[in-house]
Amino acid sequence: QVQLVESGGGLVQAGGSLRLSCAASGRTFSRYAMGWFRQAPGKEREFVAGISWSGGSTDYADSVKGRFTISRDNAKNTVYLQMNSLKPEDTAVYYCAVKRSVLVTTDPKKYDYWGQGTQVTVSS
Repeated sequence: QVQLVESGGGLVQAGGSLRLSCAASGRTFSRYAMGWFRQAPGKEREFVAGISWSGGSTDYADSVKGRFTISRDNAKNTVYLQMNSLKPEDTAVYYCAVKRSVLVTTDPKKYDYWGQGTQVTVSS
């Protein structure tokens, strides 16, 4: 079993930055791919960014490329999402998720464990 706890969300003005963290329990964290997803009101959950078990491979949604950076520290069992140049359309609840394999995928159905989410609100 893996438990995930997100933090770092909040209210920020457009153009600002936030850094989300996701702390994971479990000794096998370093073997798993991790992903960040988001869900805005009335919309489906969408892939934001993913990182392979080693951190050597990353993937991003087109809407966040060049603005967001995913990283991980396996020694701390933590994955991060640095969000820069935030836009109002980035407003959503952000979730981290674990996929019990080493490679990243954008399909939320392939992820096995989810955090409770953290709210990000970007004002114009």
